Amino acid sequence: MNWRDGYIAVDWGTTNRRAFSIGNDGRLIERLADDRGVLAVGRDGFEGAAAEISARFGSAPMLLAGMVGSNRGWSEAPYIDCPAGAPALAAAIHWIEPGRIGIVPGVCQRGAAGADVMRGEEVQAIGAVVAGLVAPDGMLCHPGTHAKWIRMQGGSIAGFTTSMTGEMFSLLSRHGILADQLQGEVKASASFAAGVADALGGKPLLSALFGIRARWLLGEANADASYASGLLIGSDVRASLDGGTSEIALIGAPELCALYAAALGIAGREAVPIDGETAFLAGVRQLTEIL
Repeated sequence: MNWRDGYIAVDWGTTNRRAFSIGNDGRLIERLADDRGVLAVGRDGFEGAAAEISARFGSAPMLLAGMVGSNRGWSEAPYIDCPAGAPALAAAIHWIEPGRIGIVPGVCQRGAAGADVMRGEEVQAIGAVVAGLVAPDGMLCHPGTHAKWIRMQGGSIAGFTTSMTGEMFSLLSRHGILADQLQGEVKASASFAAGVADALGGKPLLSALFGIRARWLLGEANADASYASGLLIGSDVRASLDGGTSEIALIGAPELCALYAAALGIAGREAVPIDGETAFLAGVRQLTEIL
């Protein structure tokens, strides 16, 4: 099947699904976005869910990425080792239907750098470089429940780090002794900046978090979720910056990117938000041109 005649690109995550119909000129024809993520579909429902997309967009070949290729998805796609570029990703596509429906592999890291894995972000990272949104040797950050820091080299993924920043804040705000103090809205406020500064300055994270409780008990400070968020994001930034490029590309929800941009600014780095959809579609197009 000739992918140059048009194709369907699907970003299929844990909770959401986005599908794009691409014409033979490479332009976006139509998009679909819904909450039919991996958890909602269930293991036995993927064939039918993919058929729904084809019924809407036509019988073009389909390339899928994200958690649809996990052990909870349609079919488990392999992980390929860093460094990982578009040719390696294309060569390792996991075919559901040979030449017509395939899942992009994930990327993994092993050895002294520490074990790590990603699914979905690899397509955006490759695409961001192809689209000119990120330098071939640049750095990207995907804020979220599990933040990804991706180091590019020559347009390939050289290495990456995953931080449980968002999940840790969620756990702290729902369970344990800080839950009552962390119910307010998180803003890029003076309190947030103070938390970032404390983290960047090397203040021990665990004792700083308990300090939120202690100051509240002693009447020295009001409950403030922003300070706690600043501590966590600041710790993430401090651990993830390696003295390389001064510009960090951010891909993700605007409100989270704004917090990371503020933290990066305090750290003396320039944050450049880029459009995740543009990066994803550029990455898929690069892969289809290799197939």
